Amino acid sequence: MQKNVNIQNKRARFEYEILEKYVAGIVLSGTEIKSIRLSKASIAESFCEFNKDGELFVINMTVEEYAWGTHYNHKPKSERKLLLQKRELRKLHKEVKNSGLTIVPLRLFLNDRGLAKMEIALVRGKKMYDKRETIKDRDNKRTLDRIKKVFK
Repeated sequence: MQKNVNIQNKRARFEYEILEKYVAGIVLSGTEIKSIRLSKASIAESFCEFNKDGELFVINMTVEEYAWGTHYNHKPKSERKLLLQKRELRKLHKEVKNSGLTIVPLRLFLNDRGLAKMEIALVRGKKMYDKRETIKDRDNKRTLDRIKKVFK
């Protein structure tokens, strides 16, 4: 019986305006996937970057060491390769290079076959007034929900 793993980057939705989303596979070692299945990972400060060969890597993703791992244990913060189709990689590389956009992981999850996948997004940074507007919308929605609850 498999537990659902859904590790989210809540800060990314506040800091960035999401333009496009992609689902990518991740290259992991044995102890890394075991830690992820125990939900011992964080993508809060992580971002994605291309290397000189045009491969996409996630940087600053923290996967805690596996508790029962021996000397085969992994490093908690290391670069992990993301797997996408060539055409998607070329498109992302062109967008990042030309228009100065960023690639940020939004969520880390296990699919129905038990494989670790990462939802990444092509994003543009929000300005300060956009962030204030997001906070205002969230507060308005919260007060409306309170009012609706009273009248039910």
